Amino acid sequence: MKMQASGNSVSDGRPKLVVERWGAECMGVAVVGAGYWGKNLVRNFAALGKLSAVCESDPQRLKSFENVAPGVRLVAGYQEILADPAIPAVAIATRAEQHYEMARQALVAGKDVFVEKPLSLKVAEGRALVDLAKEKGLILMVGHVLRYHPAVLKLKEMVSRGDLGKIQYVYSNRLNLGRFRNEENILWSFAPHDIAVILYLLGEVPVAVSANGGNYLHRDIADVTVTTMSFKSGVRAHIFVSWLHPYKEQKLVLVGDRQMAVFDDVAPREKLLLFNHKIEWVDRIPVPRREDAQIVPVEEAEPLRAECEHFLGCVETRSRPLTDGESGLQVLEVLAAAQSSLEGKNQIVALEKAPEQPYFAHPTAVIDEPCEIGEGTRIWHFSHVMSGAKIGRNCSIGQNVFIGKNVVVGNNVKIQNDVSVFEEVTLEDDVFCGPSMVFTNVINPRSHVSRKDEYRKTLVRRGATIGANATIVCGHTVGKSAFIGAGAVVTKDVPDYALVLGNPGRIQGWMCQCGVKMAGNSEPRAKGKTKKPSPAGTVLSCSACGERYRMKGEKVEPIPSARVKK
Repeated sequence: MKMQASGNSVSDGRPKLVVERWGAECMGVAVVGAGYWGKNLVRNFAALGKLSAVCESDPQRLKSFENVAPGVRLVAGYQEILADPAIPAVAIATRAEQHYEMARQALVAGKDVFVEKPLSLKVAEGRALVDLAKEKGLILMVGHVLRYHPAVLKLKEMVSRGDLGKIQYVYSNRLNLGRFRNEENILWSFAPHDIAVILYLLGEVPVAVSANGGNYLHRDIADVTVTTMSFKSGVRAHIFVSWLHPYKEQKLVLVGDRQMAVFDDVAPREKLLLFNHKIEWVDRIPVPRREDAQIVPVEEAEPLRAECEHFLGCVETRSRPLTDGESGLQVLEVLAAAQSSLEGKNQIVALEKAPEQPYFAHPTAVIDEPCEIGEGTRIWHFSHVMSGAKIGRNCSIGQNVFIGKNVVVGNNVKIQNDVSVFEEVTLEDDVFCGPSMVFTNVINPRSHVSRKDEYRKTLVRRGATIGANATIVCGHTVGKSAFIGAGAVVTKDVPDYALVLGNPGRIQGWMCQCGVKMAGNSEPRAKGKTKKPSPAGTVLSCSACGERYRMKGEKVEPIPSARVKK
């Protein structure tokens, strides 16, 4: 029976030991994989009296556990463990590439899962395990054993109290000679320990990660790596891991603006030291003042025993583990970013997730913040939107388009390739700008004379079309639904609905708002003859949509439709 409990078993930062509350009817944990590290799980769960089975595919290794504890079953097949309802939980210590599938099968079978690090070798698989455990209401815990080390717990207390001051820098060394692996590189084998501890101590995840390393014993497997993590708080962290080192070293150093702390896990005693070094300025030169180390007492306890006890307590009370699936997923995301950087020759990989945008921008586009871009707008290759620009909804910004500072673009505007919309240009809704058309904002430019205070405003009214390679000289207005032909040069205001052609541009007719040239009842209709602007009072009609317009002086206005509107 699994009793329900509220609250978190790690509210004070330390795992609660609640093994004695494990129901007597629960048979205990099955350890799956009893090799290099799994045998330590077997030893601890057996000592805690909660080892129900050992599952190991190697017959000789399995036989070596015959006398580990009375009544413990030795099982060669994993499916036998999954099918046994008397086993409520499994601890998986197989090869890293097997973690995802074995943990998934256990969760599907309704069992709580303790899985050694890393949670998986793929972020998507790790997320799937977290979601599956949440969906089924099961415990998913990841074996980041250093999170249960008394020295790390003491360090967390010191950081939280501010004993070190503002943390500025963290670095760790995890070095040894062997044990070499064929299935995972040194990054995935050693670095998860330090990543998990650093994220725990700082209480934040990095925004950027980079890594480099070398492959010496195997062409495709890194033996040495250095990983750099950058955090939003300004903290930087370095992790140096290697299994090509002449001696074992496991050190973590935290540098604060008040004190520095060193955690040396290899030291037989005095594992945690505090240094009150100071930097004094003499003649404007920083001079370090070194102080003797202060020993920080920590309780003696085996971290793995505390970790196993914590898992048993979480299974009993249904409490969230200190190293739950979400924290394991955070470590996995950092590992994946470091691996990507390693393969990309030390490129920086961003981890901070940008907020989802309501618009699409191609990766090659440059968007300078702050600016406003409406929902459904698409910005394509190599385009640049400067800060202060305002772009409406459902616009299409083609390739190599420049949108200047403080430019206003309305809704449903289409700007084709190779167009620059400079400052002081405003495009209202439904404007079309053809390929390579040109806006200006200075009437008399000189390279050696700054005229930024002489910009002239240009306004393109709703529904206007500007053809390819046309030029709009600044300081003018292009009227509503006007049509500027390809290559035309506009040197004065353009009335609503006017068709402008040539250089300099002249009115050569009138366009319906649907984009079709209109005919007037007094206009000549002979083919090949130039049509003059229609005289005042002329009624213009569109052969495409049937809309009618009337000339009033030099203006054209739509005639309200006589059709009944529903």
